[in-house]
Amino acid sequence: MAEETTKANKAVEKLVEEIAKLSVLDLSELVSALQEKLGVSAMPVAAAAAPAAVQEGSGEAKDEGGLKTVVMTNAGGNKIGVIKALREINQNLTLMDAKGMTEAVPAEILKDAKAEDAKAAEEKLKAAGATVELK
Repeated sequence: MAEETTKANKAVEKLVEEIAKLSVLDLSELVSALQEKLGVSAMPVAAAAAPAAVQEGSGEAKDEGGLKTVVMTNAGGNKIGVIKALREINQNLTLMDAKGMTEAVPAEILKDAKAEDAKAAEEKLKAAGATVELK
């Protein structure tokens, strides 16, 4: 029975390694596909309200909790690339919304996002030529 557990653990570890290589956009697609396949929803439950308490606390708790806000301070010269990056980060943005964000800087791109999501967004925007701050 220990062998079966070890094989299962290795299979899970292998999946985790592969998933960790995916981009945020690919992860979103994976979650949607799994929800559809398994007939479940990733709706937050009452226990998910706990991180909001950290957010309302002192600024130190917010930094330690890993919640970040991504602010674009300058869209740079490649606004088309920045608009594409914005729409990758937030797929609910229309073309006009994304264009408006590039013209009305500083613009808050993500608010109270997980540190890894904020970092990924920052990298995409910087790669497109924007100047970004994490707060």
